[in-house]
Amino acid sequence: MEEKKFDPNSLIGFILIFGILLWIMYQNKPSDAELAAEKAKKELVVKGSKTQENAAKISSVSGTVNDSLQLAQLQKSLGSFAYSATLPSAKDEFTTIENKLVKLTIANKGGYIVEATLKDFERSKKGSGQLVQLIKDNNAQFNLQLATADNHTLNTKELYFEPTLTKNGEDQILTMKLKASENAYLAYKYVLKANDYMLDFDIQTQGLNTILKTNKPLQLEWDFKTYANEKSVSYENRYSELYFEYEDGKKDYLGQGHDKTETVDEVSYVAYKQHFFSSILLTEQPFKTVELYSNNLVNDTDKDTIFTKQFKTVVPLAFKNGEIDQKMNWYYGPTDYKLLKSYDRNLEDIVALGWGIFGWINRYLFIPAYGFLSMFISQGWAIVLFTILVKLVMSPVTYKSFLSQAKMKVLRPEITEIGEKYKDEPMKKQQETMKLYNKAGVNPMAGCVPGLLQMPVFYALFQLFPALIQLRHKGFLWADDLSSFDSVYKLPFHIPAYGDHVSLFPILASIAIFFYMKMTTGDQQMATPQQEGMPDMAKMMKIMVYISPLMMLFFFNSYASGLSLYYFISNTITIGIMLVIKNYIIDSDKIHAEIQENKKKEPKKQSKFQQRLQEAMEQQEAMKAQRKKK
Repeated sequence: MEEKKFDPNSLIGFILIFGILLWIMYQNKPSDAELAAEKAKKELVVKGSKTQENAAKISSVSGTVNDSLQLAQLQKSLGSFAYSATLPSAKDEFTTIENKLVKLTIANKGGYIVEATLKDFERSKKGSGQLVQLIKDNNAQFNLQLATADNHTLNTKELYFEPTLTKNGEDQILTMKLKASENAYLAYKYVLKANDYMLDFDIQTQGLNTILKTNKPLQLEWDFKTYANEKSVSYENRYSELYFEYEDGKKDYLGQGHDKTETVDEVSYVAYKQHFFSSILLTEQPFKTVELYSNNLVNDTDKDTIFTKQFKTVVPLAFKNGEIDQKMNWYYGPTDYKLLKSYDRNLEDIVALGWGIFGWINRYLFIPAYGFLSMFISQGWAIVLFTILVKLVMSPVTYKSFLSQAKMKVLRPEITEIGEKYKDEPMKKQQETMKLYNKAGVNPMAGCVPGLLQMPVFYALFQLFPALIQLRHKGFLWADDLSSFDSVYKLPFHIPAYGDHVSLFPILASIAIFFYMKMTTGDQQMATPQQEGMPDMAKMMKIMVYISPLMMLFFFNSYASGLSLYYFISNTITIGIMLVIKNYIIDSDKIHAEIQENKKKEPKKQSKFQQRLQEAMEQQEAMKAQRKKK
């Protein structure tokens, strides 16, 4: 039998093969970073859930966390909330809830509303097809700042929420969860009802008492830049303000201007009002402390045409028993007085109707009256009819004013005579004039009182028409929108304080005011005796006849044409009433006869005010006589 010999070539082959295997094993050895990522992955699985389902979920997220190194980095930057980034919902996707009135789009990233569209309202001009969007293109952000137990500071606007959309009858319920694990999360709950601009909004936590620092409040931040939706940016901006209710029913606003700030306690709602539309955050349990900020973004109306105001609200949300449960509401809708009042949350107070008696007149008289008229006729004709009714109601006051002027006009020769007789004794002249008034039964102040009575009505209506959303996009005659200016000609240049267009209703109103002031100023000058200092006063009144209409023309050129229409109709009717009273009602001869008859009677007993005034003048005259003797 042949003896086998040692084959050196075979040994060399085995050594080479073994070396190659060692080299391959060395090259495929995991790096330190990969070993750390694998360890973090296992820890995340154990912390979130120890089930095979969660392990498979984490290992299969190729679209969000596509390798172990990224997972380790998330663990380092997000801590416990890295789990939320491993879910399939960690994508830039959106969920929509809507009804017949409003459409709301909520993003997975941040869990907040990124689009709010009002379906019944169009921007700027009716027929444009562009619906009013209170939120779009990242003009609003909602954020909670989280302080975690592992010393991370996180912002929810940068984290991904998991959406769950359900229905309860006609109610749509959207729950957005920011998860630290399957059973530990922060949730936003949105509930949108049918045919309602108001939705429920709750912030809740579960199982985060060991993950978050519960001894430190969560900081809620609501940032908002209001879009310009109307034809006149400057006019819209004038009525865009931050309103709030605090301390069980008190209302206030932050005001116009740049970088306005205020800290307020016990706040029940914050409203970002942009003239005809508002975004409002309400809370059932008042916020203990709120920091508010407002900034005007319109510095140049020719350039700053996208946004009007920037608003910000900061609220600390305190933990109770280690958790957060804050029940709130959102309102995205029109600034409609009746609609806001129907919620019975004092929201109608954000509609600027004037303070004190002016607001009272609008709320309880003018809004019901105008609302009733506009139910049957168009908005333009409703303004005309409403103006006629107001002037008819105020006509007795106008009559009293003219009657007083007529009486003063009859007494003017006698007052002039007294002035000549006592021209060197001003005090004596005043005393004798007062005696004549008392003897003739004429009150020189009677002409002022009617004018004072009309002032609350004038100011109330000045506040009312810009606040009526019913006028928006409603046309009348040549005006296509009674809530904005009625441009009939576009100027090729810009006039400071006037604009780059010509509005017709302000021109008509200015003409009516000119003739009204011309008539009343002439009658007052004829009725009022010439006294010391009066030439200057008469000159000033003549100047005002021309200045007032000019101011009206400039001031109202960019204002709502509905308001200019009211003033045009109002002053035209007043001129007509004045002509009727002057020519057909007031008889100067009859008034003269009555005054002469009153002179024969015993003078009327002076009022306490007149007595005190008479005594003061007599004392002053006596002191003057004593000084002359010395």
